[in-house]
Amino acid sequence: MSRLTVLAMALALGTVACGSDTTTTPTPTTPATVTDTFSGTLTTNGAASYAFTTAQSGIVTATLATLLPNTTLVVGLALGTWNGNACQIILSKDSATQNSFITGQASQANTYCVRIYDVGNVTDPQTYELQVNHP
Repeated sequence: MSRLTVLAMALALGTVACGSDTTTTPTPTTPATVTDTFSGTLTTNGAASYAFTTAQSGIVTATLATLLPNTTLVVGLALGTWNGNACQIILSKDSATQNSFITGQASQANTYCVRIYDVGNVTDPQTYELQVNHP
C-alpha cells in the first residue's frame, strides 16, 4: 500500500472514531410576558371592559394599579373572554381595592378581557389604571 493510501485510511478512521453519540435536547423557551395598561373613570353604577390578546396559553394577572381619589374604595374586577361585543366574565372579585389583583389561566392564544365595575360603592367619579400581564 502506498503511504498516501495508508494516510487517507488513518484520517478516515480517525474521523469516525471522533464522532459523538450525544444528542442536544432543545431548551423550551419561556413565553415573553406582555403588560397592557388601561385607564379611565369609574362612575356610579358604571363599568368598563377592555380586550387584550394573548399569544399563547399561560397565566394572566389583572391588577387594579391605581384607584383615585379613594384608594380604599371597594369595586369589582374581573377577567373573561371577549366575544367581540362584551366581556363574558369567567373570574370575578367583588372586593377589589387599589393594588388588588385577579389571576387566571389562558387556555390558548385568544382574545380575553378585563372589567372594572361599581359594586354599589362609587358615589364620586374614581380614576383608575388597570394592568394586565399575559403571555
